Amino acid sequence: MTKRKETIINVACIAALLAVLFVMEQVLPPTNMIFTVLKKGAIYALVAVSMNLLNGFTGLFSLGQAGFMLLGAYTYGILTIPVEDRANVYMYYDGGIIQFVVPVMVAIVAAGIVAAIFAYLIGLPVLRLKSDYLAIATLGFAEIIRAFFQWDKLGPLTNGSNLLRSYPTFKSVLFPFIVSGVCIAIIVMLINSTYGRAFKAIRDDEIAAEAMGINLAHHKRIAFVVSSFFAGISGALLAMYQTTVQASMFKSAMTYEILLIVVIGGIGSITGSCISSFLFIALSEWLLRFLDNDTYIGNFHVPFLRAGFRMVVFSVIIMIIVLFFRKGIMGDKEFSVRGIYNFFHRKSKNGKNAGGDTK
Repeated sequence: MTKRKETIINVACIAALLAVLFVMEQVLPPTNMIFTVLKKGAIYALVAVSMNLLNGFTGLFSLGQAGFMLLGAYTYGILTIPVEDRANVYMYYDGGIIQFVVPVMVAIVAAGIVAAIFAYLIGLPVLRLKSDYLAIATLGFAEIIRAFFQWDKLGPLTNGSNLLRSYPTFKSVLFPFIVSGVCIAIIVMLINSTYGRAFKAIRDDEIAAEAMGINLAHHKRIAFVVSSFFAGISGALLAMYQTTVQASMFKSAMTYEILLIVVIGGIGSITGSCISSFLFIALSEWLLRFLDNDTYIGNFHVPFLRAGFRMVVFSVIIMIIVLFFRKGIMGDKEFSVRGIYNFFHRKSKNGKNAGGDTK
């Protein structure tokens, strides 16, 4: 299959997907749970891919994604709250210190830039660390930034421990899909570039990579900053999805969920992270919710079915996946049009050869 033909098929598949989503919005009610899964799944797919860029392709074990998402969410909220609503939002801080508004897309890009700036400053000392030490340092950053943003002295900017609200949100499922899709496409292009090959070399063997002339500190910093940039954008999208922002939402449990998605999808697989994001959200937010409801069969109360049991079953499912699919759903492979074409072409070719041998 030629690259041109593959590109045409990819574009056609993307257009068909967007068309299906548009038709679904016209047919189904907006409160349908499938839209919750699609919106949140698209957001988590972006942040999972950004984490995979570090953990899967560069070999840096970072646990700071929730902190960078927090920076992105607050940046977006602060820059887009209408001026006339700021007095109500910042009621304890005289309307806040920011008295202007920027367009939504500018705010989303600014969310990524702010997260990237913090990542660059933090990366200067912490990227000297390796393995578990790097994970602990980045996790500590996420917890510190969460506490710092709730500090009362920072209230005129962040509204302290109060909610940020009244900013623009997305009504259509197409918006998070398009933004996340463009961002993931950029990450894929980066991975397939010379920088991506350098990241993989660092992941496989740092000593050999350095011997080949790769600047370890420079490339690690690039991977860390780029990953944080897209985590900041996903934080802005999450703020739009949730309609409010509060620092207490971005706990370490959020980072663990993202890491779990990466592991389930396959460390080193972009499509694996995307597929597992939607599976994770579908199970946790929709398909297993009935387990939290008290259920009666006649006068008999079904044991265990009560609030919280959903997470117990969900944990068991995750354990089964991790035990029997240790490399995740996709491993380090990718789902692509070329791969499907080569698979069926090889099958048909083998069938013809087998048929020829029997004559």
